[in-house]
Amino acid sequence: MGLWNLDQGATPFGSDPELPITLPEVDSPPLAGILHRSGQDITIEPVPNSRISFREGALIESTTALNNDRSGNTTNLSLGSLGMRIHGEPGTDRLWLRVWDEDSPKRESFQLPETFPVDTAWRIRARFEPFKEPRGLPVADVRDGMLEYQAPGELVFQVNGETQRLTAVADANSTSFHVMLWDPTALEETYQLVRYLSVPFPEDDGWTTKKKGWTVMDFNRTRNPPCVFSAFSVCALPPSENRLEVPITAGEKRPAEAAS
Repeated sequence: MGLWNLDQGATPFGSDPELPITLPEVDSPPLAGILHRSGQDITIEPVPNSRISFREGALIESTTALNNDRSGNTTNLSLGSLGMRIHGEPGTDRLWLRVWDEDSPKRESFQLPETFPVDTAWRIRARFEPFKEPRGLPVADVRDGMLEYQAPGELVFQVNGETQRLTAVADANSTSFHVMLWDPTALEETYQLVRYLSVPFPEDDGWTTKKKGWTVMDFNRTRNPPCVFSAFSVCALPPSENRLEVPITAGEKRPAEAAS
């Protein structure tokens, strides 16, 4: 449905086409409310009788604080058939209003993407080699922005006898390494821009101890990013060092109707 960046200050929304955030007339009055951003805090100020509610059903009748979807306690809103929430992207201080149609026929016709056949040969033992200190890792995203991640080290593994390296991302709140990668299967079979993989820490606090350790990279679990399914997503692209020359014939394939 839509994804709008929220700048500092006030952002009105409704069905009036002159507003910075325009919603369908069937769901929204001309002015439904105003989103206020101060730093990383967002509040919603509803217009009287706008019928904005919490997803659980209670109407919002006064200015209310909203938790973004990285907070662990997301505030989900409803307006007509629309669902709404504040989206926070890791690696940046940008905040967005994400809106979707709960009654969209695409929800009923959605099909999971095909995958390569599961192959235990793609469960590969990998060595985590920490950097002396975690590094800032700037990466581009699909909306022409830049994200800043923390990279504690590299995962070193072999494919067909050749050593490969992938920079891993993690921070103090992570429960596993996050890897953004590209490989030559993207030319024909997998998503053109990036695939993601979660990799277990070699130990409970392996990213902070700065000690080498062993883990398993299960490439059968390589997955598509959200932007494959919706053009209204913010997805990080792989850093240049995570563009592999060896094909990774494992994990999810490109959907028949990718969004981008």
